[in-house]
Amino acid sequence: MSESAEAQIEQHARICTDLLNEVGKVLVGQEAMVQRLLIGMLSSGHVLLEGVPGLAKTLTVRSLARAIDTGFSRIQFTPDMLPADVTGTEVFHPKDGTYSVKRGPLFSNLILADEINRAPAKVQAALLEAMQERQVTIGDTTFPFEEPFLVLATQNPIEQEGTYPLPEAQIDRFMLKVKVGYPTKDEERKIVDRMASGQPEPEINKVASPEQILAARKAVDQVFIDEKVKGYVVDVVHATRDPAAAGIADLEGMIEMGASPRASLYLTQGAKAHAFLQGRSYATPHDVKNLAPDVLRHRIVVSYEAEAQGKSAEDIIERILAGVLVP
Repeated sequence: MSESAEAQIEQHARICTDLLNEVGKVLVGQEAMVQRLLIGMLSSGHVLLEGVPGLAKTLTVRSLARAIDTGFSRIQFTPDMLPADVTGTEVFHPKDGTYSVKRGPLFSNLILADEINRAPAKVQAALLEAMQERQVTIGDTTFPFEEPFLVLATQNPIEQEGTYPLPEAQIDRFMLKVKVGYPTKDEERKIVDRMASGQPEPEINKVASPEQILAARKAVDQVFIDEKVKGYVVDVVHATRDPAAAGIADLEGMIEMGASPRASLYLTQGAKAHAFLQGRSYATPHDVKNLAPDVLRHRIVVSYEAEAQGKSAEDIIERILAGVLVP
């Protein structure tokens, strides 16, 4: 890689560091979640955040949108929503007998889809189709979305009352599924101290523009990934479909459905974005292993046998990463 390309990567990586620092002004902990959101943004991949209420998922996405001088729209999903509430609809004007298009909240850049699994299947399908096609058809007219276009969705664990699990074919359109956990005791104490101080919430400054985000995406494309690392990505993904062929015989019969080829694409691109955030111009197997759980956990369906043994998708991914030979 040329020195100019390396300098370009270093320059754009500093913008992402500024974004991390700016969001960190209002967020205690959860650095891994913010990093995953940036990886999704740099890879043009949508992100699904899963965690119980009250873990600052919405605050994080809103703060990130404020730090970027771009459009932001929040959709609160409810069980009585209709697809038109998300995408938009045609409005009839009886006075002159004409129709006009009323655009829905999807017509923005950063979309916060809050509690997506509280909406019925038709609404989820409408949103996820728009995510895949990056356009919406209302009446006879197709409207492409402006870039950057990114859906950052939050969902509650499916065991919670009033939730509808996302079908596998739809959830596969999310690049990453990030599990958001509880803060540590020290972090929670900092949260309490900050909220109890009576001080106003720190103001988020705009430290990046849409043009800079799109330029950073092009810089991520310049990150070098060796053929052996690409082969490692494919080996890991194939092991989710046929673990016995990968030499992991103890997982045979544990996986009902493995990851799709989309996982290989996202894992490759995500590894490059992870390396980019570290200021490196090349991706390593470590980048692949770091991103693999978030790329694969929602693409693996465990069998009844695995559930009976108390094994989750995370357990299977951990076993695959331990069993597949690293180049």
